[in-house]
Amino acid sequence: MNNRELEKKVKTVAGQLVSEKGYASSVDVLIKLGYLTQKDYENWRMKKVDYLEWVCKVNLKKLSLVNKTLRAFGYQAKLKPSKTEYMSWGKGPKQQLQFSKSANSRVEEWYATHWVLSKKKHAVKKEKE
Repeated sequence: MNNRELEKKVKTVAGQLVSEKGYASSVDVLIKLGYLTQKDYENWRMKKVDYLEWVCKVNLKKLSLVNKTLRAFGYQAKLKPSKTEYMSWGKGPKQQLQFSKSANSRVEEWYATHWVLSKKKHAVKKEKE
């Protein structure tokens, strides 16, 4: 899939997620695109994987494009960016999870941001259904 096709697909998937859940996140988009399996996601949440990018089935350039396109979609759709803390699951103390090998704060923030439909818009959408 070339970059233009990927951007279009990300926007479509993000729109579907916002309609279904009221928000779109990088993790959900990656799963819907098939770049991240549910099992790999769960292994990451259980701290069996050091960082999320390790188990994604696509290169870093495409991952970056997915995040960039999701941000652009969020701003264009007037969604509210909401930083979400991804904490480990399972026994023992909860630890904040890492998305990228570099642990660059900016990259980590891109992955951790959920793009949320305002409560008012979400209520109107639910009413129409």
